Amino acid sequence: MIAYLKREKVLTISLILAVLSAFFVPPDRGYLEYIDLRVLGLLFCLMLLVRGFQRAGLFDLLIEKLFGSVTSSRRLVLTLTLLCFFTSMVITNDVALITFVPFAILTLEMCGKQELIIPVVVLQTIAANLGSMATPIGNPQNLYLFSASGMSSGAFLRVMLPPSALSLLLVAAASLALPAGPVALKKGPAAAAMPKRDVLVYTALFLLNLLVVFRVLSWVPALIITVLGVVLIGKKQLLGRVDYALLLTFVGFFIFVGNLGRISPVRELVTRLIQGREVLMSCLFSQCLSNVPAAILLSGFTDDWAGLLLGVNIGGLGTLIASMASLISYKLYAARPGAQAGKYFLRFTLWNIAFLAILLPFGMVIH
Repeated sequence: MIAYLKREKVLTISLILAVLSAFFVPPDRGYLEYIDLRVLGLLFCLMLLVRGFQRAGLFDLLIEKLFGSVTSSRRLVLTLTLLCFFTSMVITNDVALITFVPFAILTLEMCGKQELIIPVVVLQTIAANLGSMATPIGNPQNLYLFSASGMSSGAFLRVMLPPSALSLLLVAAASLALPAGPVALKKGPAAAAMPKRDVLVYTALFLLNLLVVFRVLSWVPALIITVLGVVLIGKKQLLGRVDYALLLTFVGFFIFVGNLGRISPVRELVTRLIQGREVLMSCLFSQCLSNVPAAILLSGFTDDWAGLLLGVNIGGLGTLIASMASLISYKLYAARPGAQAGKYFLRFTLWNIAFLAILLPFGMVIH
C-alpha cells in the first residue's frame, strides 16, 4: 500500500487533504453531496471505452489514414494539438484528452518520434483546457456557471471568445516552435486485424455517453448499458484496466473542497478576498483546488459571473491540479513504459506558467 501511494502521488495528496479537512468537518450525510457521481460515472465509461478502442486497434487504423501522408513533424504536432483544442469545445476537455493523448503517443511511437511525446502531450493538455472554455459545454465549470448564472449564450460568447481566440494563436505558435524534421509512419499489424463488431459496439456506447455529456440522457442508465455492453461482447477484462486511482483522486478533492465551504472562517476569508478581484482570485484558487471545485466554491460569494468564468478557465493553466483534465493526460503519459514523470512535470509546469503569464493579464484587462 505504501509503495502504491508513493507511486500515485496526486492521489495521495488528495486523500491527505480530504482526511485533514475531516478533522474540521466530521463526516456526515453532507459528504455524499460533495461527490459528483455523474462526473465519476462518465469518466469511468469513457476511460473504459477508450481502452476498448486501443485494444481493438482503431487508433492504429486512424493514425495510418489521417497521418499516412504527413511528412513534417511540425504539421503532425500542430494537427495533434489542434484536434484537442477544437474537439474539447464539443466533447469536453476530459474526453478530448482521454481520446487523443493515447492517440498521439501511438502516432509518435509509430513514426519514431518518441522525443516529442512529452512536449506534444503537454501541448495537448493546454490546448484541451483552453479550447474547452469557448463553449458552455466545453468543461464542467462552464456547464455549472452557465446554468447557475442564467446568462444567455450570446453573453457567454462575448466573455469567452476573446481569450479563446488568443489561446488558439498561442497554442498554434507553440506547436510550430517545436523542432522540425521529417516523419514516416511505420504501419503496425493491429489495424488489419481490427474486430469490427467490437469497434461498432464501442462506438455506439461512446455516442451514448456523449449524449450524457450533452445532458440528453442520465448518466446512470448509460453507465449500466456501457458496462453490460462491454461484458456481453466478452471484454470484461477491460474493467480491470480502468484508472481507478484517478477516480479516487477526484473523490479526495471533492471531499476536501466540500469541507472547506463548511468552515466558517474559511467562508469569511473567501468573501473578503474575492470581492472585486474575481478573475485573479478564482484563478489563484484554481491552482490549489482545481478549477471545477473553485467555480463551485466561489460562486456562492459573488455575482460577477463573467469574472468567475474568465478566472476559473484561465486558472486551468498552472499547477497539475489546476484542471482535473491535466491529471488525466499526466496519468495516461505516466502509464507508458519508460515514462519520465519528472521531466514531464517540469515541462508541464514551465509551459503552463508561460501561457498563464500571458492569458491572466489579458483576462483581467478585458474584464
